[in-house]
Amino acid sequence: MARIEYDEDDIDDDGPDAVAPDWRRRLLTWGLAVVGLGLGFLIPYVLYLNHQVSERFGELQWQVPTRVYARPLRLAPGLAMDAQTLKTELDAAAYHEGDGVRAGTYVRDGSRWTIASRGFRDIDGAVGPSRIEVVVSGGRVTAVRDLVGKREVRAVRLDAARIATLYGQRQEERRLVRADDVPQLFTDTLQAVEDRDFAHHHGIDLSGMARAAWVNLRSGERRQGASTLTQQLARSGLLGIGREVTWSRKLNEILYALIIEARYGKGTILEAYLNQVYLGQRGAQAIHGVAAGAEFWFGRRLEDLETHHVALLVGIIRGPSYYDPRRHPERAQARRDFVLANMLQTGLIDQAEHDRALKAPLGITTSPGSIAANRFPAYVDLVRRQLARDFPANELQGAGLSVMTGMSPSAQAYAEASVVATLKSLETAKRPPLQAGVVVTDVHDGVVVAVVGSGQPTVHGFNRAVEAQRPVGSLLKPFVYLLALARPTEYSLATWVDDSPVSVTLANGRRWNPGNSDGRSHGSVRLMDALAMSYNQSTVRVGMQVDPRRLAELVHTLSGVRAEPNPSLILGSLDQSPYAMAQLYQFLASGGEIQPLHAVRGVLDTEGRAVNRYDKKPAPATEGDAIAARLVTLALQHAVTSGTGRQLVNDGLGRLNAAGKTGTSNDGRDSWFAGWTGDHLAVAWVGNDQNEMTGLYGATGAMRVWSGMFSRLPSAPLRVGDAGLDWQWVAQSNATDASCPGARRFAFVNGFAPPYQSCVQAMPGLFEGEGEGEGQERRGWREWFGLGRRDEAPQPAPVTEEPTP
Repeated sequence: MARIEYDEDDIDDDGPDAVAPDWRRRLLTWGLAVVGLGLGFLIPYVLYLNHQVSERFGELQWQVPTRVYARPLRLAPGLAMDAQTLKTELDAAAYHEGDGVRAGTYVRDGSRWTIASRGFRDIDGAVGPSRIEVVVSGGRVTAVRDLVGKREVRAVRLDAARIATLYGQRQEERRLVRADDVPQLFTDTLQAVEDRDFAHHHGIDLSGMARAAWVNLRSGERRQGASTLTQQLARSGLLGIGREVTWSRKLNEILYALIIEARYGKGTILEAYLNQVYLGQRGAQAIHGVAAGAEFWFGRRLEDLETHHVALLVGIIRGPSYYDPRRHPERAQARRDFVLANMLQTGLIDQAEHDRALKAPLGITTSPGSIAANRFPAYVDLVRRQLARDFPANELQGAGLSVMTGMSPSAQAYAEASVVATLKSLETAKRPPLQAGVVVTDVHDGVVVAVVGSGQPTVHGFNRAVEAQRPVGSLLKPFVYLLALARPTEYSLATWVDDSPVSVTLANGRRWNPGNSDGRSHGSVRLMDALAMSYNQSTVRVGMQVDPRRLAELVHTLSGVRAEPNPSLILGSLDQSPYAMAQLYQFLASGGEIQPLHAVRGVLDTEGRAVNRYDKKPAPATEGDAIAARLVTLALQHAVTSGTGRQLVNDGLGRLNAAGKTGTSNDGRDSWFAGWTGDHLAVAWVGNDQNEMTGLYGATGAMRVWSGMFSRLPSAPLRVGDAGLDWQWVAQSNATDASCPGARRFAFVNGFAPPYQSCVQAMPGLFEGEGEGEGQERRGWREWFGLGRRDEAPQPAPVTEEPTP
């Protein structure tokens, strides 16, 4: 066997210690390898995180919801207003009782209100903050004074209430703010509680970690966190870091924080934090940002928060669910008091303010208010429909726009309350379930100020005010008479019309014989009375004279609705929505102007600039349209005082001098009322979704909704101008002597009033039954002296009208 021989020089004679240098070399090699591998992984990973920061944080782009606002409240001397309505409007816009000095507060002293308004942007530009004194007395504003300029002013506008929010793909409520616009007390408190060394550290704060550990150890609970604001921002969701407590998440958080601090200034980081911080949840809706948090918890704007509000909001940041003041008020108060102590310790407030804030209630609202799901579904549905022409849904929702509407919070509240109360009062065991639809407009410009689409106004679903197509009944009659009165050589309010049985041959050869609701004929009646009493027979005669085709054309011109020009159209054989009928009646209510109804006044972009406006002034009414509208309005005022709407006077609404028309469809299935004052037009419908008989007439259903609303809504009395009109006294004999028995004063188109005729001149014709116009009822001496006919009972004044055929 061969033997292996070794050279003596190859043998190490150093013994066991000779192994150590070899081990150290191996350890160093492995160490360098690990570091190399670590750097090889860490450097690309840090570069990846840096790219994420650049994409997500660098652009600072959030999905901001589009907000929908009511109209700014305008206060001017002479405006119809009362104390309850003014308070309703202020409350809706998140004003609070206070000193009337701090923005967003008001104080009342009898009839005097001192209001500190906030600045805001409207479609015509920015409106600055102000401090005003408003005197409300006798159902109207009697004075408006600018307390800063110490002068009387003609009008002021207060910032509008927020009524809805249109979210994008994420249900995130957020209102972007600039750091400079956030109250300094809030940012100072935030840093004092959450990150005292924010101005000096580079993303992580080792001294803060030690201090937090010491505080938590002493208190026996987790009262302070060790994360900096930058770390909190990193895990807030903006950069996609989860909230689970793991080493990998913590490492990502630290790396992100270091990268953010290396790339951006403290001001940028703080602003991002203020807009991103999570502050609560309602269902699927997350509340992000301090401005949205202030509205969510307190119903106030961020700049309106008081010391105790600031302390609670900052305290909630630590755990919005754990410190939820609605569910856990004790925890929330303890946390707030801790923050107040911190504010005192760091010199942010003095002892007196600390003690005052410590005694204050939490100050939260019972519910999140306007931040919650849209409170006015029917009105917002109309807003969406109008905007759909210019803004596809995916461009509107979550786009950060401001939609400025014409809603009046008080009108909306009163309309909703009246619908609910009226339907409840009409409930009976034999009556089917009732529903309602209401549209209220401003008669001056066609702005829709309120919409109710259901007997449960806050429930989302079928919008009956806009979508329900129901037979309108006698609501069309005023437009029959409008066409007649536009022919002053043939018709006037004093014209005698025949209300005897009538028969009309239809296109199919059949005969149509409409009757009156009371089953009676009333002989010859004045045209104004025929409309006020809603007599069917006389209306059909007038309608056939003016031609149903002209009526169909008029309806289409005024409302865009196409109707079949059948004779039955005269009595309302047309299915339409309350909104469509409001558009039709807007012509009469506006005094003859063609005013397209609109809920949206304009849309502002994220910078507050108007990108679309819908408040174009309508063209003035032509002279002929204005005169004809005035005459019909006078007849419908007569309908309220002496005709089918006279219950309104019994309800105490005679002061409004309102004009109105009832409507009822076949078998009492649909109840309608359209009425207007000097400020508002409202069209109401009451019926059953399954088209079952309700037993209601216009005066017993829909008109009660109208009455309930206007018993609370301040509105100017309706005054019909005399332009183009000539008022004359006319007796039953057509004598135009005011001294004649039974003489009534009628308005005629200028130049078409009857010539003067004394009672004596008219007497022979009365005794002989002669001298009356064609188609007029013959009247003898008994009627001249008010004794009536032997064969006819005195004429009744029915409160209902004939259903449509």
